[in-house]
Order: sequence, then C-alpha cells, then structure tokens
Amino acid sequence: MENITEQLEAALAATRDINQLDSDTKAHILTDLAEALRGRVTAILFENEKDLKLLDADDPKRDRLVLNAERIEALAKSVLDVAKLPDPSGKLLNQQVLDNGLLLEKKAVPLGVVAVIYESRPNVTIDVAALCIRSGNVCLLRGGTDAFHTNQILVEIIQKVLIQHHLNPNIVQLLPTDRKFVQELLTATKFVDIIIPRGSQSLIDFVRAHAKVPVIETGAGVCHTYVEQSATIDKAVAIVANAKISRPSVCNALDTILLDEEIADSFLDGIIVPFEKERVEVFADERSYAILERLGYPYLQQANEVDFGREFLDLKCSIKILNGLEQALTHIATYSSRHSECIVSNDSEKLERFMNAVDAAAVYANASTRFTDGGEFGLGAEIGISTQKLHARGPFALEKLVTEKWYVTGNGQIR
Repeated sequence: MENITEQLEAALAATRDINQLDSDTKAHILTDLAEALRGRVTAILFENEKDLKLLDADDPKRDRLVLNAERIEALAKSVLDVAKLPDPSGKLLNQQVLDNGLLLEKKAVPLGVVAVIYESRPNVTIDVAALCIRSGNVCLLRGGTDAFHTNQILVEIIQKVLIQHHLNPNIVQLLPTDRKFVQELLTATKFVDIIIPRGSQSLIDFVRAHAKVPVIETGAGVCHTYVEQSATIDKAVAIVANAKISRPSVCNALDTILLDEEIADSFLDGIIVPFEKERVEVFADERSYAILERLGYPYLQQANEVDFGREFLDLKCSIKILNGLEQALTHIATYSSRHSECIVSNDSEKLERFMNAVDAAAVYANASTRFTDGGEFGLGAEIGISTQKLHARGPFALEKLVTEKWYVTGNGQIR
C-alpha cells in the first residue's frame, strides 16, 4: 500500500450515510454491537493473546493491552451506556426570527470525520467507535502495533454490525499501523475534520508539530498530590495510595507526591506500608530520601530533575518535600501536564487557593485523581482527557463530538 487516500475518501463518503440516521437507529446499532462483543469473547481473547505474546512481560503497557472476559463485558456495558445517552447531534441551540423575516436556527451537528491516533489500548477502539456512531460521526482509528490483532478483530465486529444494519462499513475504519501513513493522515485537510492523539507526550508532541488538520490533545497526565500540613494523615495516605496503586498505567494515576515539611515524617511513615506491599519504586528528593532510608524503605532511588514532570505509567513515583502551599503551586505550574491535580488539606482557605490557582482540566480537594474519567463523571465513555482549553477540556466525551451549524430559512429575502 502506497497511501491511505482510498480509506480517507471512503471515510468522507460515509459521512453522508451516518448523517441520515435518527437517534433511535444509532442507539439500536450500539445495542447490537454490545451483544456482538459478548458473543465473540473467545475470538477476541485469541487475537489479544497474539499481541500479548509479542510484548515483554514486564512492559508497563501490558496492563493497558490485556483483555479478559471481565474487561470485554465492561466494554459491552460501556457501549450500552453510550446508547442510552442523549444524542448530541441535531439539538436546537438557538432560534430567532430577524426583522426581515428570516428564521435563524443554530443546531449541533457532527464534527464529520474524526481520526484518533492511539497506542496500546484496544478499549479505545470500542469507546471511540461507540461515541462516534452515537454522535453521527465517521471515525478513522490508527492504533499502535502492540494491539494490531486485537484492534483488527474489534473493528471487524463493528463493521459486521454496521453491515447488518445495511450501512456503510466505512463509518468505522482501522488504518494501517505503518508510521509512513501518519504524515498523510495529519495533513489530510480535505478528508479529516479533527485529529485526536491519545497516548504518550511524545506522540502528542509529534502530532501537534506536524498536523495541518485541527488537533485536540488528550492522554498525557503528570499528576500531583500535595499533602498540606493540616491534612489528616490516614486520609492522605489512603488518597495517595489509591491514586498510585489502583491502576498505575493510566493517565490519571499519581506521578509526584508533594509533601509539606511539617508532616513529611508522619506521612512517609504511613505511606510505606501500602507502597512496600505493592513494591512501588520511589524517586525521592534529598530530604524525603533521608527519611525513607531511615525508615528502611527498600524500593528507593535518589530523584533526578527528570523524575519531576515525568509520567511514570508504572508502580513508580517521585516525592518532593516543600515549605508551604506557594512552593507547591510553583512546582505544579512548572511540571504539570494540566491533567489532574490534588490537594489534601483541612484548611478551607488553602483548599480554595489551590483549587482556583492550579491550571488543570480537573482539580481535586481531598479525593484521588483516579476519578478523572468520563464514566466516573457521568459522561459515559470517553475518547480521552483533553488537557487543552479550546472546544473540550477534561473528559472528551459524547457531548463534545459536535460542532455548530446555522440553518437560515427565508421566503425570497434578498440583501
């Protein structure tokens, strides 16, 4: 294959088919897709195992790649949840009659052709397809080589459901993984309306630097939790442990713990219990290193500058001891990816100061950053977490897969 022009042309043509569907039909397609996933569990796991065999057992991306019966059922339920959400397209946003008699209506309409570039997370294949179908968009999926076999069978299942509904299967397409085609996709302004990179910071940076198609960034999360001196230690330990341990390979997992020097000893004495149980590797600044070394913590490294502002995606984190809220705000402003940031405190003034001052898509007071998720926020499945400020910020879910269109109806008016 020399280029992906035929796939791009087919995607643009498919927008005319999906634009004709009413809300009930799109919901019915998703209901059938959920049942199709449940009926193909064995085949999906067989293809997923092919991908897993090619990945190192210690690779942190393995947790993102692996599917099992429970995760496939969760995917099916997620598709059903999207089917039940209100269709955002076709919604009347504004209506007025001008003095000259023209009827003006502003409606929400699908974006058109949505391309998503992502790495080793096959659940993204189903989430994006479901969201795009529900909102009336065509989607082009460019997954990573790590998940090639899994993505291939998932798209095959989706396309079979579309065909069963007498629809164009090109409404959902899987693009080849060869990197030589990425540049063609990024510059396909004639065919693609928006590109969404979901993955590492290097992927996002590459797409941003080379794309001519409009981009919405999602994915990278360098997340901090600041334990302020008035915090209840047991509560802080539970929040930090959950943010780091519950699922370390995801973008809303904790990367850096910021500690007020007044409570550093007591907090570290508490956190080493859950951390040691899960073998969390800690990259500690000079002061926290001395405390953890004295406490006998076994998985300890001296932090370097690169360990701050680093998205670990693993059972690893960095720790820095600071003197007060202002230093914490400065550190976060310097190293944050503007994804999710947290403060643990009992001081209402400092809580308010932190929540207002931190520039991030989601800010937390006394709760784990692991809640930054479309499903947890009641938005259904998501394409990713947007860390920019235009069009979408935070969970990029169904409601943001539309744009606006003006409908002007007259009776012979001229200007």
